[in-house]
Amino acid sequence: MKVLGVIPSRYGSSRFPGKPLIDIKGKSMIQRVYEGAKQSSLLDELVVATDDQRIVDEVEAFGGKVMLTAAHHPSGTDRCAEVAEQYADYDVVINIQGDEPLVNPKQLDALLAVFKDSKVEIATLATRNISEEDVQNPNRIKLVCNAEQEALYFSRSAIPNQHHAKQSALENFPFFKHIGLYAYKTEVLMKLTQLEPSLLEQVESLEQLRWMYYGYKIKVVETDLETPNIDTPDDLEKVLQFLED
Repeated sequence: MKVLGVIPSRYGSSRFPGKPLIDIKGKSMIQRVYEGAKQSSLLDELVVATDDQRIVDEVEAFGGKVMLTAAHHPSGTDRCAEVAEQYADYDVVINIQGDEPLVNPKQLDALLAVFKDSKVEIATLATRNISEEDVQNPNRIKLVCNAEQEALYFSRSAIPNQHHAKQSALENFPFFKHIGLYAYKTEVLMKLTQLEPSLLEQVESLEQLRWMYYGYKIKVVETDLETPNIDTPDDLEKVLQFLED
């Protein structure tokens, strides 16, 4: 099994423009993501996919591989697919978040390991490390699984609904919080980018619901590992504190 790692990295961001190039204790964020992902034992190739020449220059400066992709891509999935077209002999593509400078390679390996089962089409991570605040927070994505540990649904709402819970739902049900790391069979990834957006996806603003709507199965891998991402300048302070601990 040949595995291609892709790190989508956009320069523009409404909440934090230019964040891939911010300095984090002497290294840019994109360099930290790249070096962390590179430690995965199951990756055969790693490429940064960007829409900005400044990020290209930075990746080349620290010796990484990078590809300048189209500016119009609506998601990181589409950006991954453009890179994967150049690596047609790779079996699996993993989409590595470009805003997680503390990415743990063990997360990547755990996700990729499930592709030893040839029936797996798409895989993602989830954790039971979830608070009551997370359950109610629409920015923390929840999911439920079937008996085969495949996703039944993802939502910004608390699922399952707690109305009939006689006690704290967290004490009675193993709520899952989604960790937005995906891997796909290459052939499946190419098909995903050709699907028409679904109304369900648009209502929840969750891309993965489009894939499920059209019948694709998403294997869910449980993990205890979770690393902070950087969405806003305030998040940077959390990462710096993590590095100091």
